[in-house]
Amino acid sequence: MKIVETARLTLRELTLDDAPFTCTLLNEPAYIRFIADRNVRSTEDARTYLQNGPIASYQRHGFGLYLVETKADQLPVGMCGLIKRDNLPDVDIGYAFLSQFQGQGYAYEAATAVMAYGKDALKRKRIVAIVTPDNERSIRLLEKLGLTFAKMITWPADGSELKLYAIDY
Repeated sequence: MKIVETARLTLRELTLDDAPFTCTLLNEPAYIRFIADRNVRSTEDARTYLQNGPIASYQRHGFGLYLVETKADQLPVGMCGLIKRDNLPDVDIGYAFLSQFQGQGYAYEAATAVMAYGKDALKRKRIVAIVTPDNERSIRLLEKLGLTFAKMITWPADGSELKLYAIDY
């Protein structure tokens, strides 16, 4: 199901058919370094990730991570969406793009659309983001989107220190 369109991109719900792309994205070095190693090593692992992650989130919350693809040729370039985590009181924006599509404005374009969707369609009054302190590209993007640094938090799963950014509408 299509969620939003921008000038160059379409964001739609992920399906199990997106498992090969998902496997590739989740094994990008930057994804593993800055987000997490999800231990997705095969298409079957990716199907399980999709079923238990984004697809379950659509059913449970009505939103989640979306596939970002080019409008011109439906080429998948990344994921972007809103995530409801048990250990955060607000939804947070998340995004990841294949390395060959970074630096082309796709992340900003997709994230801007997701922020507007969260505010206007989902009626969210606050959206947050979590980021590792050394992920300078992501921090610049969050600030360009209008989010500001709120505080440092300790991530319960691994004890890592993360920066929490937020925007209130």
